[in-house]
Amino acid sequence: MTTLTLGKALNEGLRKAMENDPKVLVMGEDVGKLGGVFRITDGLQKDFGEERVIDTPLAESGIIGTAIGLALRGYRPVCEIQFDGFVFPAADQIITQLAKMRMRSLGALSLPVVVRIPCGGGIGAVEHHSESPEAYFTHTAGLRVVTCSNPVDAFSMIQQSIASPDPVIFFEPKRRYWDKAEVEVDGTDWTPLHEARVVQPGEHVTVLAYGPSVKTCLEAAAAAASEGRSLEVIDLRSLNPLDIGTVTESVNRTGRCVVVHEAPVFSGFGAELAARITERCFYRLEAPVLRVGGFSTPYPPSRVEDDYLPDLDRILDAVDRTFGW
Repeated sequence: MTTLTLGKALNEGLRKAMENDPKVLVMGEDVGKLGGVFRITDGLQKDFGEERVIDTPLAESGIIGTAIGLALRGYRPVCEIQFDGFVFPAADQIITQLAKMRMRSLGALSLPVVVRIPCGGGIGAVEHHSESPEAYFTHTAGLRVVTCSNPVDAFSMIQQSIASPDPVIFFEPKRRYWDKAEVEVDGTDWTPLHEARVVQPGEHVTVLAYGPSVKTCLEAAAAAASEGRSLEVIDLRSLNPLDIGTVTESVNRTGRCVVVHEAPVFSGFGAELAARITERCFYRLEAPVLRVGGFSTPYPPSRVEDDYLPDLDRILDAVDRTFGW
């Protein structure tokens, strides 16, 4: 076991994938000599060379377009988008090409491309550096969408995503890059990529979260326990495909559910979760599925982002409201 930050776990996962498959390439703005804005690719160009760790022009559409061409020729590109808000210039390539090629070719062609996107707020950044754009991509058929919340998952999930035959949008919670945990760097006994995990068993309310919100929900569960309420926290890990079985088993048992994410609540991914849970657990629900998330505004200046992001108090307030029915 090795103690790694989440960022270093991603670095080690990328390194393992590149060692195991010479067709794996890393590409993006400043990923080579600089090692990436968050140093996730630090040292990779030195060890694998400039032909496999490629510093690209500042053109996100060009990065993804080039990766599509490389994938068609048998490579497995891993593209880094520096910040979540910078992915939108690449949306055309991702949505109209990357997501559709397998269907368009009737399964003859696959595009094993991973698009790494640091996501979420909490780092005091300026505009376009703290977005949560997951709903745009979960809505796009043909893409797998996953997000890690801890170093253990970061290490395994990045390797599993690179091995996938389908394109994967890989969200990384940037404010958790410095969280540490023990990681088995030589093992392969991993949770399957698209399987949710119960990270805190509980009896009274199911709390669903992913990415940066998982740690916040665990803190809320600890606070709720001191008041005699037992929260079951589930880290979804994969948003598309969704492990709805793990979710419904929990909600059918607790009868209450709160969904937490940083993106605005309106038309956010929590709406899909609420709809599916209501369809499958209707007769076992003791209260409506409640959502806690960002407000329907552009991401605010950093000095007030703490008021925007879901925190322990807002989660516990939603838990309290589930007992009001």
